Amino acid sequence: MIAFLGTGLLGGNFVRAFRRRNEDVQVWNRSPAKARALEEVGANAFDNAADAVRGAARVHITVSDDAAVDALLEQARPGLTRDSVIVDHTTTAPAATAERVRRWAERGIVFQHAPVFMGPQNALEGTGSMLASGKRAQFDALAPALRQMTGTLAYLGEDPARAASVKLMGNLFVLAMTAGLADMFALGHSLGVPAADATQIFDWFNPVAMAPARAERMRTGDLSRPTWTLAMARKDARLMIESAELHHGRLAVVPAIAAEMDRWIAAGHGGDDWMVIGKDSVS
Repeated sequence: MIAFLGTGLLGGNFVRAFRRRNEDVQVWNRSPAKARALEEVGANAFDNAADAVRGAARVHITVSDDAAVDALLEQARPGLTRDSVIVDHTTTAPAATAERVRRWAERGIVFQHAPVFMGPQNALEGTGSMLASGKRAQFDALAPALRQMTGTLAYLGEDPARAASVKLMGNLFVLAMTAGLADMFALGHSLGVPAADATQIFDWFNPVAMAPARAERMRTGDLSRPTWTLAMARKDARLMIESAELHHGRLAVVPAIAAEMDRWIAAGHGGDDWMVIGKDSVS
């Protein structure tokens, strides 16, 4: 039997997927109605977290943050035994995650952090990616069950905080990409290019596909031999900012990038490849 604590959009669909595989699932949610809604697919809903985990071989968690994880586990603790295994899919702080692993190990209970790059539909279909790190034997014992929940299960090593770190790094990229799209639409609006037309750029230009090669060159490459100099990239950033401001638009991301470019140009790197602005981050 499985317990699932936190049955919002993601957790609720994980539960539905478990039920499709005929797993017995006991559920709890801070808003009880969300847990009870899963009774229609055969889950057993509880108003008390300790009751929900009682008798479960695995306890899965998907809540909001570190404070919510810790508070919930303390509520559930009376129902846990030394045979219980906790699998937390919440995006949490790396240091707090490592401390949580240590604390529960001292209590004799396995705690496995397994954050995901998955949306609700991925949870229902068993697609997307799940990360895990920590003791290898612990991961190996859980891997068969976790693989059923996702398309890709990645083990990242013995460091119990590594999965949490990589999840934050991935989410940072998504945030930066989305903010960049917002700036692109803002510039287009200022220049009279409708959003529907702006998205046509991706019919012939796919910048995300360039990301792995750019990351590898930033990590290992000789940036003194540019394909696009920092000085020229800074010129383009100036044109973007000026064009937006001319029509009362506002860019959120590009001005911060321009300021970083200025710092590197002042240090004598104007003739280097513009990716030199990330050099300190990877050295």
